[in-house]
Amino acid sequence: MAITEKRPSVKLTVGAQYICFNTMTEDGAWTETFETDVVKLPTVTQVQVTDNADSYDDYASGAAYDSDTDVPTKDIQETNLAFPDLLLAKMRGDAVDGGVVVEGKVGAARPFFAYGFVVQKKSGELDLRWYPKCKLIENTDSTATSGESHSSQTDDITIRAYRMDDEKGIDVRVFTGDASTNKITEAAFFAAPILTAAAAKALQSA
Repeated sequence: MAITEKRPSVKLTVGAQYICFNTMTEDGAWTETFETDVVKLPTVTQVQVTDNADSYDDYASGAAYDSDTDVPTKDIQETNLAFPDLLLAKMRGDAVDGGVVVEGKVGAARPFFAYGFVVQKKSGELDLRWYPKCKLIENTDSTATSGESHSSQTDDITIRAYRMDDEKGIDVRVFTGDASTNKITEAAFFAAPILTAAAAKALQSA
């Protein structure tokens, strides 16, 4: 048996984030179609993705017979140097009329949107990620006074990514370090939300 040594590239930085709103049904259900505009925000300072996992063991004859772990959702916590106020209002489901926002209307529902971001590796490889079925679940809004020394004021946002369905899963990721995906560019991947592995692979020959 041969031993193959792997030297994976370390993470260098988080890149831009991308948001594209879903074209929902009249009753607010998620669909596989999206708005034509994708918003790119090069404002992220940190992203953390946490699996909301449910693990279980099945017992039979006094012993563990089977075990499994299901991940129905993922929470994406991100910190931004800046975030567009009107975009955040739309993610919250607020009533937006030009530059006027009314928050907290009774019956207001938060819309679904696709969320994506880039992880850049030291080798130049990219980890490109689309989470096509997301909702905003939490955001902080705080401002501090400026002082004599510089201190960045950041916005914290938590997004929940849901499973599209049993076949499509929660997210689609492309690692450009593989020969089958090394021609996929960031611009092509984030031109529109990607829902399937087949759609991602098709970008290699596009």
